[in-house]
Amino acid sequence: MNKKVTTADFRRMKQEAKPIAMLTAYDYPTAMLVDASGIDGILVGDSLGNVVLGYDSTVPVTMDDMIHHLRAVTRGAKRALVVGDMPFLSYHISREESVRNAGRLMQEGLAQAVKLEGGREVADTVKAITEAGIPVMGHLGLTPQSVHQMGGYKVQGKDGEAARRLLEDAKALEAAGVFAIVLECIPQQLAKVVTEAVKVPTIGIGAGSDCDGQILVTHDLLGMFSDFTPKFVKKYANLKEQIIKACEDYQQEVRDKAFPGPGHVFNMADEELKKIY
Repeated sequence: MNKKVTTADFRRMKQEAKPIAMLTAYDYPTAMLVDASGIDGILVGDSLGNVVLGYDSTVPVTMDDMIHHLRAVTRGAKRALVVGDMPFLSYHISREESVRNAGRLMQEGLAQAVKLEGGREVADTVKAITEAGIPVMGHLGLTPQSVHQMGGYKVQGKDGEAARRLLEDAKALEAAGVFAIVLECIPQQLAKVVTEAVKVPTIGIGAGSDCDGQILVTHDLLGMFSDFTPKFVKKYANLKEQIIKACEDYQQEVRDKAFPGPGHVFNMADEELKKIY
């Protein structure tokens, strides 16, 4: 598939039982490389607060932060569906402000869809945004914007009552018009039940292989971010060590006067050089 991936493609892939692969990106070069791999979707997540901006949580991330990074990613991603996270408090004050902020991610950030966290409590907001013509991806389970309320990064939906509420939340989001739902850090058995109960694709992160698709933070996948590594992360490379080694080699060559070498410099004719004196 060389054409631009759309939300309709996500729905079709669920119907055809073709797993959806998503990754995050926060800048132009990463988006360009991830897109070239043939990935189906790129999330410009508010996780940029942790892995790019150095915050302890996603809470400090602003609309301006999201738009800035979205514009960089959408310049690099030509094929993948680009989804922009709605940051903390951007969809909680009023429906009007929520629609306006979602519109900013589309109009200024050039996203093709937005993502927001929550279940039944945001269903009316989701409906208002979708009725404005903006595709919405839901997000249930561990919702990082509510990490302080949850008391930390913990697996959600482990007991029967919590699992039932999450299932009801998924159905409420589907009824409100989402085109997909991220399921983060929930038991794989619950993820399977939810996936079978809704007609929209589920995208898992720490939710097992029965989801319709998967997403990981690219910095985790590449081994570039090591402040904390969740259990559900698989590192497909260890670029952190390679990057540090390359920087060490560079500085050693600078100190040894080995870099720049003859192949890295420009020269001028001797007769031109004599004109300086």
